[in-house]
This record gives sequence, structure tokens and C-alpha cells, in this order.
Amino acid sequence: MADYFATVKNYINDLNLKIVNEDTAEELVVIDDEENGIKNLIVDCEDPILIVEQAVFPLSKRAKTSSEILLRLLQMNRHLVHGAFVVDETGSQVIFRDTLQLANLDLNELEGSINALSLGLAEFGGEIIEMAQG
Repeated sequence: MADYFATVKNYINDLNLKIVNEDTAEELVVIDDEENGIKNLIVDCEDPILIVEQAVFPLSKRAKTSSEILLRLLQMNRHLVHGAFVVDETGSQVIFRDTLQLANLDLNELEGSINALSLGLAEFGGEIIEMAQG
């Protein structure tokens, strides 16, 4: 059986990303690249997929019921190269989420997913801040 977790950690190191937390038993790391807007990005090996997830902003009580905010998030997703802005299962948090196949994962694919997050945050940062303020 392939050691996907070791491969993913090697890719993260090759990308010069800082591992700030690691759970070997869960095959999960948390990484930072604050220069590119990434803070506490979860990279989780859940064979057969790799899950890449970062909390973006909490939805306020008012925002939870705002179809305008949810519609805008869907429109933003159209411009992302990888992943999407999604709402968590509780409906209280907007997160960036991408999933990649572990069996054929390569460095460029992981880098592309992480860069998509950075670019999305850069492109829509002002709007995201406004949404977060409710």
C-alpha cells in the first residue's frame, strides 16, 4: 500500500510551506503560508482522496439567511481554478475546499490547489471581508 501521507508531506516541504500541526494517526497536517493568505490550511489524507480545507469566515446570523451572500459565493466559485468556497455542514462557516485523488497526486496538482486558494482570496478579498462583517 502506498504511503500517501509521506508523499503529501514531502510535497508540502518541497513547496516550502510551514507545517504548524500534524496528526500522524489521522494522516492530517495543518499548514501556513501567511505571505499568500493561507492560515491553518488542513491537508487531510482520506484515502482515496486528499482533502484541502481552510476556514474563510464565519457566517453571522444575518448572513446565514442572506441568499445574496450565498449566490455571490457561487458566482466566485466560477472563477476559481480549483476547489470552491462552500458552507460547512452546520451552516455557520464559509470554507475553501478542494479534493484531489491520492493515487495520481503530483506536486503540481497540490500546488495548483493551494495557489487557487491564494488567488481566490486575493481576487475576492475585499468582498470576503465585507461578507464576514455581516
